[in-house]
Amino acid sequence: MADDAVSSILTELEGLRNQNPTTPLPEQTLQELHALLQGAGDDAETMEPFYEALASRNLPVSSLTQPICAAMESGLGPGSARISLLACNVYLSLILAPDAPIFTLFSPIGFLSLLHSIRRFFKTRKVGQPDEPGSGSSSGKRRGGGRPRKSQRTNTRHCGSDSDFQALISVLKSLELVMDLVHLGRFAESLKFLIQTVVEIPILSLDSFPGSGGQYCKLTEVCSRILNKVLIPDHGEVAESAAEVLKCLCPIILSTKSPARNFALSFVKDTMIGLVEESDGVRKAVTNFPKYLAHKAPEKAEPRALAVESIMEIVEMMEHTAQIEFAEYVVKMTHGKCSLRLLGVDLLVNLLISLGDTLQEDGNSIDMEMRDLWSVNSLQALLNRCSDCNSIIRARAMSNLAQLIGHFLGNGRNLQLFKEVLGLKDGRSGGINELLRKRCVDEKAAVRRSAINLATKLTALMGGSFDADVLKTLGIACSDPLVSIRKAAILALSEAFRKFQNENVAMEWLHSVPRLISDNETSLQEECENLFLELVLDQVSSAVGGSTSVLCLLQEIFHGDVSPWVKKICTNLGKKNHLRPRVVLSLQNIIRESERVWLSRSLPIERWTAPQGAWFLLSEVSCFVPKSVDWEFLDHYWKLLDTNADGDGISAFPTENEGLFDDQNDFESHSISWADDRVFLLQTISNVSLELPSGPAADLAQKLLKRIEGFNMHSTEIKAHVKALTTLCKQKASSQEEADALVQKWVQQLLLEASRVLEKYISAVDSRTVNKEQNFKTTWSEGRSGSRRSKLLSRAYAAVYTIGSVVLACPSADTCTVVPMLHAIITSGNSNADLKLKLAKSSVSFKQIAPSLYIQGWVTMGKICLADGKLAKRYIPLFVQELENSDLAALKNNIVVILADFCVRFTALVDCYITKITKCLRDPCELVRRQTFILLSRLLQRDYVKWRGVLFLRFLLSLVDESEKIRLLSDYLFGNILKVKAPLLAYNSFVEAIFVLNDCRAHSGHTASSQGSRAESRLFSIRGNDESSRSKRMHIYVSLLKQMAPEHLLATSAKICAEILAATSDGMLDMEDQTGQSVLQDAFRILACKEIRIPTSRGATSDSPEMEEDAGDSSGVASSAAKGRVLSQAVRKGLIQNMIPIFIELKRLLEGKNSPLIGSLMDCLRHLLKDYRHEVEDMLVADKQLQKELLYDMQKHEAAAMAGTEEASTQAAEATARSVLREVNRGIATPPLKSLSVPKVKYSDGGAGVGRPPKELLESLRRRQPFIPEGGQD
Repeated sequence: MADDAVSSILTELEGLRNQNPTTPLPEQTLQELHALLQGAGDDAETMEPFYEALASRNLPVSSLTQPICAAMESGLGPGSARISLLACNVYLSLILAPDAPIFTLFSPIGFLSLLHSIRRFFKTRKVGQPDEPGSGSSSGKRRGGGRPRKSQRTNTRHCGSDSDFQALISVLKSLELVMDLVHLGRFAESLKFLIQTVVEIPILSLDSFPGSGGQYCKLTEVCSRILNKVLIPDHGEVAESAAEVLKCLCPIILSTKSPARNFALSFVKDTMIGLVEESDGVRKAVTNFPKYLAHKAPEKAEPRALAVESIMEIVEMMEHTAQIEFAEYVVKMTHGKCSLRLLGVDLLVNLLISLGDTLQEDGNSIDMEMRDLWSVNSLQALLNRCSDCNSIIRARAMSNLAQLIGHFLGNGRNLQLFKEVLGLKDGRSGGINELLRKRCVDEKAAVRRSAINLATKLTALMGGSFDADVLKTLGIACSDPLVSIRKAAILALSEAFRKFQNENVAMEWLHSVPRLISDNETSLQEECENLFLELVLDQVSSAVGGSTSVLCLLQEIFHGDVSPWVKKICTNLGKKNHLRPRVVLSLQNIIRESERVWLSRSLPIERWTAPQGAWFLLSEVSCFVPKSVDWEFLDHYWKLLDTNADGDGISAFPTENEGLFDDQNDFESHSISWADDRVFLLQTISNVSLELPSGPAADLAQKLLKRIEGFNMHSTEIKAHVKALTTLCKQKASSQEEADALVQKWVQQLLLEASRVLEKYISAVDSRTVNKEQNFKTTWSEGRSGSRRSKLLSRAYAAVYTIGSVVLACPSADTCTVVPMLHAIITSGNSNADLKLKLAKSSVSFKQIAPSLYIQGWVTMGKICLADGKLAKRYIPLFVQELENSDLAALKNNIVVILADFCVRFTALVDCYITKITKCLRDPCELVRRQTFILLSRLLQRDYVKWRGVLFLRFLLSLVDESEKIRLLSDYLFGNILKVKAPLLAYNSFVEAIFVLNDCRAHSGHTASSQGSRAESRLFSIRGNDESSRSKRMHIYVSLLKQMAPEHLLATSAKICAEILAATSDGMLDMEDQTGQSVLQDAFRILACKEIRIPTSRGATSDSPEMEEDAGDSSGVASSAAKGRVLSQAVRKGLIQNMIPIFIELKRLLEGKNSPLIGSLMDCLRHLLKDYRHEVEDMLVADKQLQKELLYDMQKHEAAAMAGTEEASTQAAEATARSVLREVNRGIATPPLKSLSVPKVKYSDGGAGVGRPPKELLESLRRRQPFIPEGGQD
């Protein structure tokens, strides 16, 4: 049988020799030859007849290898891959046969054909379609038609896949054995191609054998053994071979997670690093491999994170000296280009975390001083990157620093090193506070978020020694436009407040966090409530006696900027049943303890006051836990405070750093504190009135009414007394009707008494005026008359305030007795008052003799009008008239508040007066301007007022107001609220704003107006061509441009060209008018500013990209890129078709009039065409002269910029030379060389390095790090 096979094979070879030696050997002949070789095994005698038969027929061995190689290179027809594998197996079996002429059979070309055949097998084989005969597209249909059964298809696929896999494994195993016989050191290209092929097999096989884990493991195991064979000296220089293997594995290691990546990493860690001790060449290659991976790492976030993970897995397996070397290299990377710096900060944190503990545990293997040195250098490099010019690197560096802090907190030695680098040793704050101050207000949101996170982590290291500016910065961050940053700032401040009972921290927390209870984000409101409950109320509940920290906390809660938010927080917590009785009990104990300590020191009780803020917090909390308040406690302190209502008192608890029991020798008057305590005590009584006994409640109501009727209380007490009395009456009554009747009764009683007081005061004033006209020499301020007038005025003021309070408490009250008196007060001395009201008028001007009463009269009349719509309709014009004519800032401020309330209650009545109210935005008083701005902004947000007419244009001037507070409010309104609520407002009103701000009427589209509107337009304009006016207008324009979308910026440019530039060319805008010239000049400056330019891809470089860390899905990125390209094309098209023709025509017009605006036009055109420098000739083909002038202007501008730089350098050199000559003339000796300053290299973060870096560092940054180790060949 074997003789027949040999005869058949030889006959086929002879036929091929006579025809074409390169013709592929047929499949049947290959199978016969493969069977012959498999039957021979290790028996040399079996193959001897075959070789003898070859010789007898004069067939050389090459006649056998050539057709086999041709079969390996067979085409892509059906069954080609299977035939190629069969040819590969035959070829390798021939070489492995006993006593085979190896050097005759092996050739580089045949070996390359073998590797090509293996690659082709994976590329031509489709998943689920085994390469069997008849499986191609030319196979016939199955008898009976239709598709085969599912089980039949599955079995066919499975059998085909197994047969293909077995054939492939057989080839690879044979290749492994051939590596022992054939040394590839002389065939460099064959070795290189072998490495590349074997490395790619794990990747290619993922598509060929899906889901077959066992098969894939066998395949990668064989590949690993082949690559291991490569790393022996028989196959050439080991260093070069190892370098080539690692170079081929690099793309797989840097790819996404897959079995192929696991294979590559496993081979490097388990095999190559294991050979480091045996081969210096492998050691050099492995040492340089992490550096090579760093240079090849991708820039996108997720692939870069995988690259860092892969690098760290390899570095952790390396020797300690190699780890230190790589760490030093990473420090140098942080001074390289953008992508290397970003990768460097990610690697540094992993090196410090992963290697720091390892080196410390194995201290005998490395000098600890060297370990500390590289740790310090790494930390310093990471700290420097926090000030990098790239925002993403700054953010990553600070996030990594925060991560390191969390890791080092449990490691003593590393923690000390960390403190030393940050400058936190020995209680010093170092430069970390300055860094936090800058980064917490960084322009990039990601940087601000990372800085706040770093501040949170630093609380444990700083020991409570927070810098005041850092705390203030964190407080400002609580008002950041981004929700995530506000939340991070809240957590940072709360963490500091939780860990350190520091007065400064508590103060900043109370001024920054509670105000977020009014935030639009619900989650922030809930977080604010929970933190207040934990950090404030729980602390107050657990207070023992007069704890200094709790007293300071209560005092700060009572602050005017904090108390409104505390009220809202307590209300929300109470509605959710989160307030507990222990808070009320603790506050009562604090007040009792305060009184006890005061009396124990034998101090007069009339000078005692409760700790500031205690009564306030008790009044807010008691509303939701009324049963926890003791009536005896309330009764005792009401009697005490009511008895000493006219006395003075001071707090029993010292402030600042004085102890609770320190002596106080000086007593100061605190009547306001007594009044405040009575107000909050009355509010507390109102809250718990339902729980009061009926008898004491009735007595208390009588006392309250009697106190009110005296009209001798401070205004802050009147409202509290009225509210408490109203609540007691409602709780005392058995029904709602009875309660209303009781309230109506005492309200009418108070109104009648108040009218008598006012009538008495007005009569007294009128009589005194008559006496004065009869030449009485005494004045009101003299003697008893002055004292009596003062008391009457005080009672009259209290009566007017009481009228307003009771009307709000009982809107249905009859005010017919008090309205004439109030009318007489507010219209006194006013001849322009509405006479149709037919009410009494006083001949005396209360505005002159009693301005406080005059102002309060307007406020009370406003309260009455809120309760009476008919009265409001009659008096609203009078309020507006007084707002326009009054010169009292306090009165104008109150009238603006009243009109804002009217706008909510009677919108239609006030809407026609909104333009007159807006005139207060230009009032000389800052308070009036700010109050008007805030109230109108709220009305606009709630849609009681619409952004129509001149309202939006008048608001623009608030952007450049003299007051910084108003400017900040205005920036927030335009930048945050209007950008969301009315995104098209800035775009629709932009061109009109240019004319209004310049007060320009020179355009034919503007009609003549009345003198009054002309005065108003001047009031709301910034006329003039001086630098201050131009800069203010430009600031407004830029603020509006920042709110526009890119497509609106493009449309705005077109509108400016059409409505201003083209209008000037057409004669519609008068160039002889000064305001018209200002409009045109503003148009040029707007078109030239960077805010109106749409970013394009021109001139972009890949070296310093602002890489987006959170890029989102690829579809969104692609859509944004496509939109950017469309806009860029639209910009270019609009520039060529619309803008340049207008500029050409306008330039001719200005030249004809010899206008000085030609310079502004050329400067604007130069900025517009700056990105199209090489296309200027094509764009300006219609005006060759303008083309030449513009190119010359561009060259001149660039030359001037360069000359300015050279001139500055020359002046510095001349100054140095003059200094040296002066020293020489004085006889000063030349300083030694070591004392001279050395030039410093400026790094990318803007800092300067100490000394000049070594040449090797500069070279490594200038070009890519070569991967081939030292001593290797390129």
